[in-house]
Amino acid sequence: MSKSTESAVRLVILLAIGTMAGAAAFTHVHDLSVAHGQPDWIGWANAVAVELMAIYLGLEIRARRRTNRPVGLVGSLLVAFALLSLAAQVAEAEPSVWGWTVAAVPSLAFLALVKVVLSNTPVTPPADEPDQPAAYQFEEPERPKTDIEPARSAEPTPSIAPAVVPPRAVVPSNRPHVVGIIR
Repeated sequence: MSKSTESAVRLVILLAIGTMAGAAAFTHVHDLSVAHGQPDWIGWANAVAVELMAIYLGLEIRARRRTNRPVGLVGSLLVAFALLSLAAQVAEAEPSVWGWTVAAVPSLAFLALVKVVLSNTPVTPPADEPDQPAAYQFEEPERPKTDIEPARSAEPTPSIAPAVVPPRAVVPSNRPHVVGIIR
């Protein structure tokens, strides 16, 4: 099977399961809302809000991960809306273990599909760090070349890199030059 054929088959399966699971989830949220005193149109509004919010939050998590922003609150909201959808599925079921299990399948299948699809984030190379302003870039001065090699001691000394200190003009005069020293 070619890669494009496999992708087409996966898309058809995704759409079929998504459509059927979404329809079942919408219907259960609607029916539960109406059974508890909400008008018909509010039942559908509740269904749209609960089910589409879960999808939107999944997309938001993906967008936030791409830009390295925190996902904690959005993830918590996604779990809350997923549990609300699942609760509506189970509440509409026959009160038995099998009734609850079978009623939970559409919601769980839909959530699993959303998770699988949204977890396929494209790999992007890390962004380059912006260049530092010229005032903060320091080059080590060239040392004069000599033909004479420096004398070597009997004991090797550890190599210590010279400290690079910014010129006084770079550090504002109203700030301490060394951490811990206050003027």
